[in-house]
Amino acid sequence: MTDAPICPLCLRPIPPGTRQSLHHLVPKLKGGKGGPVVRLHQICHNEIHATLTEAELAREFNTVEALRAHPRLAKFIAWVGRRPPEFHSRTPGPRRKR
Repeated sequence: MTDAPICPLCLRPIPPGTRQSLHHLVPKLKGGKGGPVVRLHQICHNEIHATLTEAELAREFNTVEALRAHPRLAKFIAWVGRRPPEFHSRTPGPRRKR
């Protein structure tokens, strides 16, 4: 297998053809346009936005380390880590408010 990028949230590889997206560490609406981005599995990206508001992301959770330390995200990371890298499912619950 080629060197697939590693998802910095769950630390699993992101194989070609896997649903993925770029996450702005500081949301674009909160001044992060042009700022640092990380490539994540789509399911990991969805969970971040289902857990935290844009304001919380900008204020407190604007690093991968802070995201990984959040209690709900840590529980999600442990759960998704037992799934294959290609795994995707709907994220339960509504997206948080922007």
